[in-house]
Amino acid sequence: MFIRTLALAALFQGACASAASLVAPGTYFIEGEATPNREPDGNSIVIAAPQGLIVFGTGRYEKHWQEVLDFAREQNRPIAAIVNSQWHLDQVGGNARLRAAFPDAPVFASSAIDAARKGFLADYRAQLAARIAESTKDPESAKHPEVQAALRAEMALIDEGAALSPTDVIAKSARMSIAGRELQVHLESHAVTGGDVWVFDPETRVLLAGDLVTLPAPFFESACPARWRDALTRLENEPFERLVPGHGVPMHKADFKAYRKAFSHLLDCAAGNAAEDACKDGWLSDTSGLIAPKDMSYARTLIGYYVDGYLRHPSERIRKFCVN
Repeated sequence: MFIRTLALAALFQGACASAASLVAPGTYFIEGEATPNREPDGNSIVIAAPQGLIVFGTGRYEKHWQEVLDFAREQNRPIAAIVNSQWHLDQVGGNARLRAAFPDAPVFASSAIDAARKGFLADYRAQLAARIAESTKDPESAKHPEVQAALRAEMALIDEGAALSPTDVIAKSARMSIAGRELQVHLESHAVTGGDVWVFDPETRVLLAGDLVTLPAPFFESACPARWRDALTRLENEPFERLVPGHGVPMHKADFKAYRKAFSHLLDCAAGNAAEDACKDGWLSDTSGLIAPKDMSYARTLIGYYVDGYLRHPSERIRKFCVN
């Protein structure tokens, strides 16, 4: 798995003393943390519902999921439900901790994590184990114990197994009442992962996109790019006013339209004969204003990595992501 480091800037005034920021009445944003040289946390969104709090995305690291728990305590309300957009560890990594604190809270997600635990996540675990074994043979590794600790922490998350899985499987798009809140829950098949859940809240007109929208670049490790492009078109058709991505700060609809066009242009560029640098330049131009200046260099690195390793030269394993 490619180590991603995101530098995200919170652009909202907080409504309380915690790390949560107000996106819409009763809807709060807890930003995913970006720390150099380790995997990032995804964003979390907390919705106040009649029966308690709905948490969309539980993060990866203790600092993040603890912020979610602290917010619940500040609100003096239970976590009544959890929704996972994908099986990526930065979206489900806090499941076990939140469920331990609120054991009655159901977890809503697709069943795609079942195949991922046998395939992608099992392969990733083997890679982690190999890297740990290699590092123990390197005398220099003793000078950087935090690196091996991070690798072991990733393995520990994968080893939580069923605790990362849903209690309530989302098998199709439908209007659902979750913790007493009426939400439109949508399921995409083989877009970013085998099953991606996104939510539209008609009351606030906020759309929770998960990793269907990420900045400073889309992440293609487990994706089917063509179906992902189709999914973004369906997102645009929703009457939302604000969209919360899986990585990056909430955006208005005009910003999302720019993101969707940039995504489509990137796929077209990668499918053609343009130089890789042209694809990088095109992405940065199309997303102008969406990516912080300090993230421009990193965005170029990511786009180059994905154009060469995923979009233009997909392995057999990658091509299988587009198979039902």
